[in-house]
Amino acid sequence: MEFSAARILQNTLYFLALINPASKILFLSAFDPPLNARQTFELSWKSNLAAFLMLSVFSLCGQIILRNIFHIEIYALRISGGLILFFTGWMAVREGRFFQRQAKESRMADFTEISLIPLAAPLIAGPGTITLSLTLAAEYGQAHTLLIIILALLVNFALMIAALPINRMLLRIHLEGPLIRITGLVVATVAIQMILTGATEWLRITLEK
Repeated sequence: MEFSAARILQNTLYFLALINPASKILFLSAFDPPLNARQTFELSWKSNLAAFLMLSVFSLCGQIILRNIFHIEIYALRISGGLILFFTGWMAVREGRFFQRQAKESRMADFTEISLIPLAAPLIAGPGTITLSLTLAAEYGQAHTLLIIILALLVNFALMIAALPINRMLLRIHLEGPLIRITGLVVATVAIQMILTGATEWLRITLEK
């Protein structure tokens, strides 16, 4: 079991690179009408809590859950997660927003749904972070992996909270729309890469049989 500060920092940075907090900031800035402080906080903590629960379960018993119970391979997660991300990114490119909020009485349900899909999964707890949690648990142990997950998600949560002032700044300089479309293009591109990687893994495994 490895608990050196250097290893913890390195693996936390790996997790953050896969989570990509900057994309979450623009995601939260893309609602129409814009989120207020309470709504930003609500989406941020719900999505990170849900992601923590998912990643923790995968780090503790992911191989058993995926392969022995559901008979799911990592490449299938990559393909399905990529499809969800692609349509999310396509909407941002086409309409300049990721989501359009509904009437006030349905907002709580909307926020809960959005905090789970696509924010918690696959934007935070996606195929990349799930695979990394499985790998770290096998190499360094479950305690180390849980610590890495907690640290990475705390940083991600703090940066997502910063979405509100960043959104206000973007509105003042009229850059929100173009940046949202650029982010949507990046999200769609990452999604296609996830789908291609998953398809390549599936093809390799199929040919090896």
